[in-house]
Amino acid sequence: MTKTLRRSAFTLLLSASASVLALAEENKSASPGAASEPPARAARLHWAWQPVQAPAIPAVDQKQWVRSPLDAFVLAKIRANGLTPSPDTDRATFIRRATLDAWGVIPTPEEVVAFVEDQSPEAYEKVIDRLLASPRYGERQARFWLDLARYADSSGFQNDTARPNMFRYRDYVIKAFNEDKPYSQFIREQIAGDEIAPGNQDVLVATGFLAGYPDNSNSRDLVQRKYQITTDMTDTVGQAILGTTVGCARCHNHKSDKFTQKDYFSLQAFFANTAFDEKISARKGEVETAFEKERAIYDEATKAIRARQKEIIDSVREAAYKYHKERYLTDSRESIFKPKDQWTALDRWVNHRLDAVTDDTQLGAYLRYTADDKTSPDHNAEIVKKAEEYLKLTAELRKFQNLRPTKGSLNYTAATELGHSDAPPTHVLFVGNHEKPLEEVPPAFPEALTSEKPNIKPTATSSGRRTALADWLVSDRNPLTARVFVNRVWNQYFGKGIVGTVSDFGKAGDKPTNQELLDFLAYSFVQDGWSVKKLHRAILLSSTYRQSSAHREDVAKADPDNKLVAVFPRKRLEAEEIRDSILVASGKLNEQIGGPSVFPPIPANLTGGGNFNFDPSWTTAKDKKDFNRRSLYIFTRRSLPYPLLETFDMANSQQIHSKRDVTTTPLQALTLYNSDIVFEWSQALAGRVIEEAGADETAQIDRLYLVLFGRKPSDAERSALLAFLDRHRSTIAGKGEDGKLSLALPIVKAKFVDPLRASAFVDLVHTVVNSNDFVYRF
Repeated sequence: MTKTLRRSAFTLLLSASASVLALAEENKSASPGAASEPPARAARLHWAWQPVQAPAIPAVDQKQWVRSPLDAFVLAKIRANGLTPSPDTDRATFIRRATLDAWGVIPTPEEVVAFVEDQSPEAYEKVIDRLLASPRYGERQARFWLDLARYADSSGFQNDTARPNMFRYRDYVIKAFNEDKPYSQFIREQIAGDEIAPGNQDVLVATGFLAGYPDNSNSRDLVQRKYQITTDMTDTVGQAILGTTVGCARCHNHKSDKFTQKDYFSLQAFFANTAFDEKISARKGEVETAFEKERAIYDEATKAIRARQKEIIDSVREAAYKYHKERYLTDSRESIFKPKDQWTALDRWVNHRLDAVTDDTQLGAYLRYTADDKTSPDHNAEIVKKAEEYLKLTAELRKFQNLRPTKGSLNYTAATELGHSDAPPTHVLFVGNHEKPLEEVPPAFPEALTSEKPNIKPTATSSGRRTALADWLVSDRNPLTARVFVNRVWNQYFGKGIVGTVSDFGKAGDKPTNQELLDFLAYSFVQDGWSVKKLHRAILLSSTYRQSSAHREDVAKADPDNKLVAVFPRKRLEAEEIRDSILVASGKLNEQIGGPSVFPPIPANLTGGGNFNFDPSWTTAKDKKDFNRRSLYIFTRRSLPYPLLETFDMANSQQIHSKRDVTTTPLQALTLYNSDIVFEWSQALAGRVIEEAGADETAQIDRLYLVLFGRKPSDAERSALLAFLDRHRSTIAGKGEDGKLSLALPIVKAKFVDPLRASAFVDLVHTVVNSNDFVYRF
């Protein structure tokens, strides 16, 4: 659709520009990574592993276009290819673009009008600073990070048990971005929060980054489970923070990068002593008080049932626990049946894990087994009677499921090293098989990246290994961490990273399209104290970001992949942006920040995994206000993704999700068109538009466009929609000739003179919500 392009009359220079330019001329030995390696070795390293140097700002001919130093790097490449940058987009398009990118929702009409009419020289700066100061900024940025952290509110595998504590990690991430916690500290706390600040809940919850692995609580090989969990943590750090595929070296030496199996398992050794405690008492606040209140109702209603169940289990507890432990595999049993005073570090981990996954429900399996298996030495009439009674009590207890608290908890989850500084040994494993250990290896950084040795300082209660790793990850001697993160932010705004393979900076990954720009951003990022907000501000206020997205034939021919960014790239909105923006448009968004994850309604024919006895896969929220929370707060169940979001390519929480897929399928249009929920929101939006615009239909259409697109419709668009109203009213009237017509009307207090036309207007609104102009940002 036609878009008006207006060249801004204002030129904004970032306040940091002068200092950044000066820094570029300083002695480059102070740059991140400069001290990491001797010059001869550094020169032989792959480009991404070489120290970050501060590149000189390029001299360019269109100096007036350079609003930020980063623009000079972009412009130099554009001009070198015989092209010119695109003109500034119009202000209405810009504020919609920036608000979607920074907040993940569309701006209000009032925000659009205020910016368009603001003639002050600081107009753009005021908008961007307002966006970065809003709590919505932290919610938006958290979504990107949670994709990398494979965040979910359930464990996955066949039981897919709820993890009611994980929301505290999600809220930590939101708060960290809103407070502009230095990225270096953000990383340190997530890797080693329990070692850095023992006892501090605000920091300990950060280790939820490590605890987010998919987990099978029924695994009968606890040694293998330990290996799988440690593998997950190692691979997550390798991809999410270092942007490497070091995980490929688990079974064999890396095929393209110089990571050996020894490198991989030496990196894994940093996590050898890491376990997790899911039962640490949380500070008591509103969430905990509400949870206690709900649980008290359930506890009182089921008191007698649960007491009798406990009596039955207590009568066989010793035998049941022995039976339970014997079901584990041989190497696990070696630790489980060993006297506690003989435990090694591995034995401690195995027994801690056993305690974590064992409860009376697990012990109840003994009753079923001994009652059913007549060859069991414990089989007798009394056991059969107890088993039958226990089964009936379980069925009776299930009837009270609706009284159980569905959100929140009294605990939080954190990493722990179980109060000891010694760690289980780590070995190189033949083809990655944990049953075929080769040489033992100590914690070490990959030799392909550095010759530096870790500075490990054990404490009385921890090995200190993860602190040493965390310190190296964010040290001046590690060139990858800053490069990888700034590239992710660039990818967020421009749809493609300077390195297209955002989680693979190795030889098999894409080469940077503008390495000088990447290094400038990484260098400045560290010099600015690892400030994420300063990085975002620099990009959002740049001329590069302000360009029009209008098609240019010269650019399409010379640079079909738009690697030069001579045209601003259009982008389909992500799943959460679509849903949340419809909620904003309808006026129904619940803006509450943080708290336990919620269960909005899903189609009645859907069921999922989950332990249906005590952990239903989806229990729709009792409080209808939860229906309209931001998508970030919807319960992420690994076996049952929220359908509306899944249709539009939400992140796969089973693994690190580096970049959202963008598919185009008929199901997407059908979902928006046929969804009862989306239609209800369209009714609310229609009611809002009528209330704000009045009875004039032209004014209503103008208001609808301003709400959804931040602009007024063209004459052709307006005429087409008015004609649609006329035709569609007749269509609806024709369907009502049998006297059984049911009308879907706008949600508004006033009565309608013409209900048929009002119903047609709802369908018009619903159709416009389904348009490309809404689900794309330009």
